[in-house]
Amino acid sequence: MARPYNFSAGPAAMPADVLQQAAAEMLDWHGSGMSVVEMSHRGKEFGAILDAAERDLRDLLAVPGHFRILFMQGGGLAENAIVPLNLSRGGSVDFVITGSWSQKSLKEAGRYCAARIAASNEADGHTTLPDPSSWQLDRNARYVHLCSNETINGVEVHELPDLEALGSSAPLVIDFSSHVASRPVDWSRVGLAFGGAQKNLGPAGVTLVVVREDLLGHALKTCPSAFDYKIVADNHSMYNTPPTFSIYMAGLTFQWLKRQTEGSLSGVAAMQARNIAKAELLYGFIDQSSYYTNKVAANCRSRMNVPFFLHDESRNEAFLAGAKAAGLLQLKGHKSVGGMRASIYNAMPIEGVQALVAFMRDFEKTQA
Repeated sequence: MARPYNFSAGPAAMPADVLQQAAAEMLDWHGSGMSVVEMSHRGKEFGAILDAAERDLRDLLAVPGHFRILFMQGGGLAENAIVPLNLSRGGSVDFVITGSWSQKSLKEAGRYCAARIAASNEADGHTTLPDPSSWQLDRNARYVHLCSNETINGVEVHELPDLEALGSSAPLVIDFSSHVASRPVDWSRVGLAFGGAQKNLGPAGVTLVVVREDLLGHALKTCPSAFDYKIVADNHSMYNTPPTFSIYMAGLTFQWLKRQTEGSLSGVAAMQARNIAKAELLYGFIDQSSYYTNKVAANCRSRMNVPFFLHDESRNEAFLAGAKAAGLLQLKGHKSVGGMRASIYNAMPIEGVQALVAFMRDFEKTQA
């Protein structure tokens, strides 16, 4: 029997191949006589897993040699504190507000630095993006924070800004939690990127940080040593016990991503092509429907998180019950915005989106 399609925003669906491989290796990893969850993080077995994960991720995302890859804990929410503890030096930091997550980042950073709003889309309900030419950047800002995909509001920055062209010498920090590995990254425009793994890269528990080497070594004295990027980098992500099983699962996901092809494309480029096709299918149906609506401007709609609303919201529970019966799970929107949300991450096949559209079409007909 086919598995249901899981549209959860995170922890999210994972590739079946990855889950099956992990199940097969659960009791005995590669003849070691141990499960990965039982291994010492200092042992050669886990060392091999960690090295392979870092190597595969660097290859997958084309991370340049002058960036360090860190596997940390605490999720994206903790990074809202860890980033300013490492990069702000207690000075000014610019925030571009694009939705709920960047608002959380601004609030948390204000505990450690002078966090200021350089631009915001709050006035239009987080349905557009402020044009970079309108950003009011502080010349003395230590960095500029941008959430490049807002999981709750369904807004995505499809091209990262060139801060140098905007007259800023500050590094760009991006929270790419909910679309990492769904498209290539222009590292020439990024100083640091962070994201929780539980949407596109694996299970909850491990947080990815990719940081330019020149940004290491500037942590505030109050920064806990386990969160000091330089200490973490110097200790190969093993200053404290890392989330070993989550790193292992992420590593399997990296290998799965590298195997993916779409025509002549492979890896992240293949995933980008698939994600564009999935998003176009779902948004295309919503736009032609008189029963469903998406409020985000077309030029900044997320390819990963698609919020939508029923014309008659009194039918929300009936919609969700019918979807669940049809094998379409976790479609309820975030409590702060309501409605529905379909998260169509890398592990979601186009067949899942096709099934969702078919259900939405049938449900609409019953409301006529």
